[in-house]
Amino acid sequence: MTGLLVLIAVAVVLLFIACELAAAVLPLLVVMTLIPPEERHGLAEVLAAADCRRRLRLWRALRVAVKARRAVLGGQGR
Repeated sequence: MTGLLVLIAVAVVLLFIACELAAAVLPLLVVMTLIPPEERHGLAEVLAAADCRRRLRLWRALRVAVKARRAVLGGQGR
């Protein structure tokens, strides 16, 4: 019985980790496969304006867009 509970706990933890990895990787895969290269910079600017979570800053273009957004906001007295 105890072994079964441990197995269930491990399965829940693995499921949580898999969901977090999918949430981090799927948006990047969608951008890389469905967005034309010439439109990626504009998308990066929109995402940077909408969300500054650490996960989004992993992509190089998004890091640049986040820095630019912060520079604009910093110039406005924020």
